Amino acid sequence: MLPGRLNVSISDHPTFIDRGTIRAAKLWADWETKDSGWRKKVVDWGNTALKKIPYEEWGLKSIPPLSARRRTEELEAGQATVEVSFPSGVIPMNEVSEVLWRLGTERESLHKSRMVYCFIGMPISAPVALLPVIPNLPFFYLVYRAWSHWRALSGSRHIQFLINKELIAPTVSPILDTLYAPGIMRATRGSSSLGSKPPKSADSSTPLLKNQLPHEVMLLQEGDSTLIANALEMPELHAEIERAIWQVRNDIRAKQEAKEEKDDQKDQVKDEDKDKK
Repeated sequence: MLPGRLNVSISDHPTFIDRGTIRAAKLWADWETKDSGWRKKVVDWGNTALKKIPYEEWGLKSIPPLSARRRTEELEAGQATVEVSFPSGVIPMNEVSEVLWRLGTERESLHKSRMVYCFIGMPISAPVALLPVIPNLPFFYLVYRAWSHWRALSGSRHIQFLINKELIAPTVSPILDTLYAPGIMRATRGSSSLGSKPPKSADSSTPLLKNQLPHEVMLLQEGDSTLIANALEMPELHAEIERAIWQVRNDIRAKQEAKEEKDDQKDQVKDEDKDKK
């Protein structure tokens, strides 16, 4: 499923952290253009590590922290000011707030504890900087992860604030319905091509997709990330969706393998019992 993203914009007056983040992103992009050398190795290692960061964390990080100014602006704007687009063929209207609340609360304690661990590890890894030539990668990684957990924690609290103040406006997205339609068709009736006619919007009389399937299935495939990012005119979504697809696919595969292994063990026990009899 498409990683959650609230339709909110970054402030016109970026903070020191925002400016630092932009500068670091530009430096990283410059290192990615290197053909060889230690910078290239650092980038390869870093991209591998970034790919393993849960997609839920990336989604929460995309939501701006709830500053006092932003809180005031959102409250003064009135109710239902933040539009949340969703595919009605996957999520019914009456479950949007529940999905958002789960996104904003289920990982809150995890980000708190991981952020503390990162702060504890920073002074421990700092002496590595004394080594000549070699950059202190452990320290910088812990700094980045601490910042990442803080942004995710801030995003989760922003979601909770919006829901508690009833500022969320769930909106069915025809674009997302069209883009998700082929995945729904593959899951329920067979394969199809991306961009075909979407199913009817989900309502109280339409069976939920999750109730029609005996197990979890992939609704998006590799390559869909580009089409979704282009359709929504949000190129930055490409990497996030691609990462989410890779993570969810591996998670589903791991669950299936674990289930098959458990079933094999049960069958083996049954066979042993029969032999004893």
